[in-house]
Amino acid sequence: MTTRRNLMIGGAAVGLSGCKVLDGVGQPDSGLGRIMARANRLTYRAQRLLGGGRTLAPEFTAADIRQGMHPNGSTNPSAAAYLAAQEGNWASYRLNVTGMVNRPLSLTLNEVKSLPARSQITRHDCVEGWSCIAQWTGVNLSTILDMAEPTADAQFVVFHCFDEIDRTLAGIVNYYESIDFVDALHPQTILAWGMNGADLPVRNGAPLRVRIERQLGYKMAKYIHTIELVAGFDGLGRGRGSYWADRGYDWYAGI
Repeated sequence: MTTRRNLMIGGAAVGLSGCKVLDGVGQPDSGLGRIMARANRLTYRAQRLLGGGRTLAPEFTAADIRQGMHPNGSTNPSAAAYLAAQEGNWASYRLNVTGMVNRPLSLTLNEVKSLPARSQITRHDCVEGWSCIAQWTGVNLSTILDMAEPTADAQFVVFHCFDEIDRTLAGIVNYYESIDFVDALHPQTILAWGMNGADLPVRNGAPLRVRIERQLGYKMAKYIHTIELVAGFDGLGRGRGSYWADRGYDWYAGI
């Protein structure tokens, strides 16, 4: 697992530094993109076979938290609905659970925080090559899913976010991510509302972000407003399951 992670980080660093190797990798006719997709599927199957669904990510002690949590991704969403909720101290915020569920949900932040909570001290591994240890507090995603009662056809959990990443001729592109039910029901997968003993800061994803501790940092969507249960990725972005997967990155991103 470590070898694969190092290879991914190295490749990402090259791309981020301005190298043209990954240019166009997300295009349908990209040979490199097809190779990466096959490798992604192979890694996904191998990790499922070898690691099962209950293998835990390492957890640490408070003494291991030696710096503030470095933020990943965007840090200041500008969407009007987000800014209004932030200004009102999240009173107007709602976490919506939709899609293939028998009981759609619309929960206030206080309702989410009133659910049984879990705290875990884990390491965030970013595809850019940095790591950081922090304590995260929140509700198990499985608790929310149990409340919503997924239908038998639901296969994936999609996180829709407030942060506007791109603006195109077709409109605004918001960040989104997805995981399968093995990771969604994992005991360390939580919707975090707290970090290092305080409420989650805006730059780290307030009011809610997901923590999926066995995957790279870009899977851990921030500023979540809706969780949608789906059978597949048709109709979502470019059909590959996440903002970065649409652009040639690994969808599974396991470590």
